[in-house]
Amino acid sequence: MSIRRFWSSPKTLGDVNVVTEELKNLYYKRLLPIEKHYSFHHFHSPSYEDADFDNKPMVLVMGQYSTGKTTFIRYLLEEEFPGSRVGPEPTTDCFTALMYGDEEQVVPGNAITVDPKKPFRNLDPFGNSFLNRFQCVQMPNPVLESISIIDTPGILTAAKRKLSRGYDFPAVLRWFAERVDRIILLFDAHKLEFSDELTRAFGALYGYEDKLRVVLNKADRVDSQQLMRVYGALMWSLGKVFRTPEILRVYVGSFWSEPRQRCDHYELIELEEEDLLTDIRNLPRNAAVRKLNDLVKRARLVRAHAHIISYLKKEMPTIFCRQSKKHSLIYELPVIFTKIQQQHRVPAGDFPDCTKMQEKLLGQDFSKFKTLKPSLLNSLDKLLTTDIASLVPLLQQQEQKKKSLPAVLDGEFLGTFRREQFKGDPFKEMLKDDEISEADSDEWVVERHKPKYDEIFYNLSPHDGKLSGTKVKEWMTTTHLPNSVLAHIWRLADVDRDGMLDNDEFALAVHLIEGKLDGHWLPRELPSHLVPPSKRLSTSSDTPV
Repeated sequence: MSIRRFWSSPKTLGDVNVVTEELKNLYYKRLLPIEKHYSFHHFHSPSYEDADFDNKPMVLVMGQYSTGKTTFIRYLLEEEFPGSRVGPEPTTDCFTALMYGDEEQVVPGNAITVDPKKPFRNLDPFGNSFLNRFQCVQMPNPVLESISIIDTPGILTAAKRKLSRGYDFPAVLRWFAERVDRIILLFDAHKLEFSDELTRAFGALYGYEDKLRVVLNKADRVDSQQLMRVYGALMWSLGKVFRTPEILRVYVGSFWSEPRQRCDHYELIELEEEDLLTDIRNLPRNAAVRKLNDLVKRARLVRAHAHIISYLKKEMPTIFCRQSKKHSLIYELPVIFTKIQQQHRVPAGDFPDCTKMQEKLLGQDFSKFKTLKPSLLNSLDKLLTTDIASLVPLLQQQEQKKKSLPAVLDGEFLGTFRREQFKGDPFKEMLKDDEISEADSDEWVVERHKPKYDEIFYNLSPHDGKLSGTKVKEWMTTTHLPNSVLAHIWRLADVDRDGMLDNDEFALAVHLIEGKLDGHWLPRELPSHLVPPSKRLSTSSDTPV
């Protein structure tokens, strides 16, 4: 049984590809010409490429050092990845893109930015100082078949804020924020601190708050009173930084595969974990919607940019006093924004940040600006009013078929401890997967500790030689392992899929639990040497010839 299932229906995936291809065609036909005409890439982000439309959903994981960023990623992948190291000191000193590959390899930043199949070609302007600290790790992990994950360096605290990274860290964060589907921002419940670099990082996320998910990590290491105080302080600080009327959702959790400390808010941590994993799991099925949303957002910004550039061109003198007029127009840019809003009915929210736009304009030659071209604007208006609307029915069909789309994390892992799920398998019944092959050896590694496991088994009062799911669940939860880990152990141990465990299956479950408590990774599929001897004949006989 694999640790996570990835459902895929060719028809459904075809619908998603149809939407993506249509978005790509509309961008090249409607939006890119006006971007080039008004030099949009000189002021804002570079032009989109094929890889920006075709790439898998990406998750950006960020936070201060020692908040559990790398551990969170390992928790999702359930395995180590090259270059990962955890510790109380800053251990991640580079940006790492984790992507799927048939073989495990590490590709340096300069090499990955010239690959047209990867969505990182536009990182080249950040220079060698950044590219030397950027790498792409490719590995055959099933989670990475549906998403890509970006690990980031720890944000410096106040004590280290004078250190220079050698590149524009907030600008790199903003580049990724524009392109990723989800931003996971981690805080440590033990040491909540807002440094200068963290504040600048928040500024880089401005405009992408809809992608942001804040996580208060390591919450099982504090008591309920301390948790409430830290939670309140975090909400207050976030409200001051983002200055939005909407309150950001903060997930309280402890995201790693090790046993959690038992606390009064243990159940809250489990429910918050379920909510966040559900959100991440839904990213692939919502990928087309996100790309459409980003394209519309970009088109609105391009429209506002075109009006700004054409207005500045119109106001510039032909020969004399060009430089003084240029500085005058830059100084009056807030007023110009208001005039354009009134004359062309462009919403205020579509305009870029005025201060940043003024900084960009200082280095530009206004004489090279282009006047307003009605045909380009009409094409852009058609994109926003007609072309995008024609894609909505395809998105609705995708929503109806979303159960067939690939899932990032096994949906069967979630909601497993709710009372209504106790029907046969307490961790929720699974569909049958590939049957386990016959063992190569007669030796069963669990046998050496079988007497100890049998004692626990018979102390739980089995009925007709088997323990019900409810009894096993009650005993398993005493180990304080996360529900998702216990769910996977159940599925590995219930070899005959009858929703109960006999003494051999229970011994296997305890063996897997002890291995996990000792720090070992669980297998995705039950190895042949772990299959109980009493089950090997039945599993092999069910295997089709």
